[in-house]
Amino acid sequence: MGPTGQQLEIGHGDARAVVTTVGAALRALTVAGVPYAETYGADETPPLGAGAVLVPWPNRVGGGTWSHAGVTQQLEVTEPARGNAIHGLVRREEWTVVRHGESAVTLEVEIDPRQGWPFPFRTGIGYALDERGLTVTHTMHNLGDQELPFGVGTHPYPRPGDTDVDDCELTLAASTVLPVDAETMVPVGKPLSVEGTDLDFRSGRPLREVELDTAFGGCEPGEDGLVHHTVTRDGRGVEVWAEPVFSWVQVFTPAEFPGKGARAVAVEPMTCPPDALNSGTDLIVLAPGETWSGRWGIRPLVG
Repeated sequence: MGPTGQQLEIGHGDARAVVTTVGAALRALTVAGVPYAETYGADETPPLGAGAVLVPWPNRVGGGTWSHAGVTQQLEVTEPARGNAIHGLVRREEWTVVRHGESAVTLEVEIDPRQGWPFPFRTGIGYALDERGLTVTHTMHNLGDQELPFGVGTHPYPRPGDTDVDDCELTLAASTVLPVDAETMVPVGKPLSVEGTDLDFRSGRPLREVELDTAFGGCEPGEDGLVHHTVTRDGRGVEVWAEPVFSWVQVFTPAEFPGKGARAVAVEPMTCPPDALNSGTDLIVLAPGETWSGRWGIRPLVG
């Protein structure tokens, strides 16, 4: 089946999405053949974390080390160049297909206790297309007998249709930015206000020549109660929306997305910041037997 497993296609009208069983990743999203997420081949390993599900923590755990109930835990170091554990435990797991309909698909996977992670859990994800775009629903269920601390993130590269990313503006709902060490990318201080800085994207800023691998916080919902981030040109492009629990967003602007020959931008909703297993900031805690859910989505903006 290749490195991404089965390819699960869903559709609604002229919208199509493809989800993989390895990692439950979003591999493609198009409307009338126009791409609204960066894609890659079914026989390729997802480049640059594209479409990945980041559970039970997004981003990095510094040194892969953290403490729970007075016991030091050592996670597998999965980012050896920086010495960190990155992006959780489920990206390379084979997920089980729970339901696969015409316009929606649901997958889940169970994770047993392992090195550095003493908590069993079941996590699920549902992808659904309708006239508004793609809605993604995450669930977490605590299978153990102790409280489960966790965070959820995701790694989409929203694409503004056929428009070059460098011709677009980025708008973020974020009011703070998290300073990190330039070498390890692990936080080194408390969130800072973006007010008056070149990291204030609340009113939109051009993406050309902007280089980001940056965690933003304080994501404030709009009048509809949802957080909104956009990549647009003249009002057309793509939106990433999320429920307020996704109060953080990582933005990454690689110089070239593999196979595209041009820049891309990742807009990654997160429920907590990098290294939250150590800081405790915005971690969600589930009692034994409890279930949590949260939603985000991608909406094409066609003017």
